[in-house]
Amino acid sequence: MSTLNSSTPSPTAFILIGIPGLEDAHIWISIPFCFMYLMAVVGNCTILFIIKAEPSLHEPMHLFLCMLSVTDLVLSSSTVPKMLSIFWFGARQTDFGACLTQMFFIHSFSAMESGFFLAMAYDRYVAICHPLQHATALSNGIIAKITLAVVARGVVLFSPHPFLVSSLPFCRTNVISHSYCEFMALVKLACADTTARKAYSLTIASLAGFSDIILIALSYVMILRSVFSLPSKEARLKSLGTCSSHICVILVFYTPAFFSFLTHRFGHVAPHVHILVANLYLVFPPMMNPIIYGVRTKGIRQRVLKACGFQHT
Repeated sequence: MSTLNSSTPSPTAFILIGIPGLEDAHIWISIPFCFMYLMAVVGNCTILFIIKAEPSLHEPMHLFLCMLSVTDLVLSSSTVPKMLSIFWFGARQTDFGACLTQMFFIHSFSAMESGFFLAMAYDRYVAICHPLQHATALSNGIIAKITLAVVARGVVLFSPHPFLVSSLPFCRTNVISHSYCEFMALVKLACADTTARKAYSLTIASLAGFSDIILIALSYVMILRSVFSLPSKEARLKSLGTCSSHICVILVFYTPAFFSFLTHRFGHVAPHVHILVANLYLVFPPMMNPIIYGVRTKGIRQRVLKACGFQHT
């Protein structure tokens, strides 16, 4: 059903319409999204298997990469299967509780992914600017604490979101003009003043995202200062090469993320464009991260080639 009785404060289910204005093209749109999701699952599982199986890759950067892969798998799997079921089978209904759960996973794991990018930037900073302290500054115990802090931040910051939505009265409609349950898309349906809720969500998201970006940028300013003070060109190129894959995945993740954030803030983009980019944000980076690291990281690349039979033992 697409409407709610005014006496019902909360719906039992929501209806996700997919990509508004492009319903007739859902089958065609599903093809690249299905391909990207399969690539993301295969790529990230491959990264996890290779790093686990190869003791020489049990280094801080690769351990953080494992955590990034787990985050990518959860983030994409929490949205794409439901999205494809809408595109293929018209399965648009989602339970109220399932919708809130999906919303929590999307926002909290997006924050975790940003946090792991910051952790990886810190690893590169220590490795290049303070190489003699790398082993002690990023011991297994410290890596575990950083991981716990990143996960706790994502959970704590976005745990209020389901409660903020569940306390709203939805008395007009339960149709969400989106392909997944996103906080701003949900609060727009409420027949109550949601200014404070929107402000809270935008503030939390911007503080987490922009603080990570600023710290990552500062780490790379110090890295570049250290790299260009090296005496030989070969040493400079080698140091920059160790950072190139990290810079690529940062750009892949933050570019659509900030587009989506600015769209919510200013709202001057066609709805179908906004939602297409929002969908890409949750599946394109998870697909590209293992590809970029697989190509740019020698140890991972060699293990993949060896497993495929292209490299002799």
